[in-house]
Amino acid sequence: MPPVAYQRPLPAQPVPDRKQRRGAFAASVIAASLLVGAGAGVGGAAGWSALQDDSSSASSSPSSASPVVDTPAAQSGNGSVEQVAQNLLPSVVKIDVSGPGGAGSGSGFIVTSDGQIVTNNHVVELAGQSGELRVSFNDGTHAKATVVGTDPLTDTAVIQAEGVSGLTPVTIGSSDSLQVGQSVVAIGSPFGLDATVTTGIVSALKRPVNVGSDGQGNSTVYPAVQTDAAINPGNSGGPLVDMNGHVVGINASIQTSGQGQMGGEPGSIGLGFAIPIDEVMPVIEQLEKGETPTHARLGISVQNVVSGSGQQSPGAIVEDGARISDVSNGSAAEGAGLRNGDVITKIDDTLITDADSLVATIRSYRPGDQVTVTYTRDGDQKTVTLKLDSDASTTNS
Repeated sequence: MPPVAYQRPLPAQPVPDRKQRRGAFAASVIAASLLVGAGAGVGGAAGWSALQDDSSSASSSPSSASPVVDTPAAQSGNGSVEQVAQNLLPSVVKIDVSGPGGAGSGSGFIVTSDGQIVTNNHVVELAGQSGELRVSFNDGTHAKATVVGTDPLTDTAVIQAEGVSGLTPVTIGSSDSLQVGQSVVAIGSPFGLDATVTTGIVSALKRPVNVGSDGQGNSTVYPAVQTDAAINPGNSGGPLVDMNGHVVGINASIQTSGQGQMGGEPGSIGLGFAIPIDEVMPVIEQLEKGETPTHARLGISVQNVVSGSGQQSPGAIVEDGARISDVSNGSAAEGAGLRNGDVITKIDDTLITDADSLVATIRSYRPGDQVTVTYTRDGDQKTVTLKLDSDASTTNS
């Protein structure tokens, strides 16, 4: 039985472009396809340590990559917003996109000195097979760009700016080290206004955010870094950085209360969401190499647990846990003895509050990771340890 969609009073939206046509970048998400299998699962829970040795220099060669640093949990950074902005602006770009479906703009950040740039999948997908990408750098220069790889499940993409060298890559930090209340800075091109800097705090961590589907029934859900730094249409793909100037997230979506003034695009209400960098660095590295990204897979479909009649409907009270509605043949879940009707309440030490919470949590692991699943069956609590599958044979990028 497929999972039942349910209504969201305040939908999360991918941050759209400033000139979208026919809803090109961000239709309002009011229902969720809650699959945790058949390609579901994002990478990178266990603190990604390095793309290369920390000793690598960002300017040592034309293709030098972003250094990756380990920021201790207690270190919140002592730089000023002004210092962070001066250091990061040369590494943040505006991306103009045109294609058969319309035109728009987003943001990105440089990860190699020869022009590899990380952004959101929903920024570049408008170009399709025949569209164009143009990158605008902070010094006023421009370059055409091509897509290196995309991953709809994590809403990430890597593009290559053509004919450039000597660029300044960002430094990759650690989202696992973030703390609620910590100061952060967002940089991007909201409404096409390039080189815009906003600041705020980390409002919450591991917030399950569902922004739709990859087109194959697999939900794009991630354990987001929530921030009140102003994020608006056009900020998508830009970096969220700590006060050391290290990238800790990719700005990707906003919560909205409806349409903007006079029916225009909705804007920031202080609820923005970034994809945590630790979760997607393994995927980004695969994309940089031209590989098809892989994701952890539990092998189940899930629904929310609701009170009363058990029917998911607008206004139904959602109880803690995620109810299994289908178990895939040959999956890790089947091998561990999980069944339809079981309610998963915890993965390792992470409490599962609803179906999106389970999807986002599984997406924070890598294929082959071992996890302990706590669940209830007929009122009894049980635990089982299993090794997560990979969707290597099913993912399309």
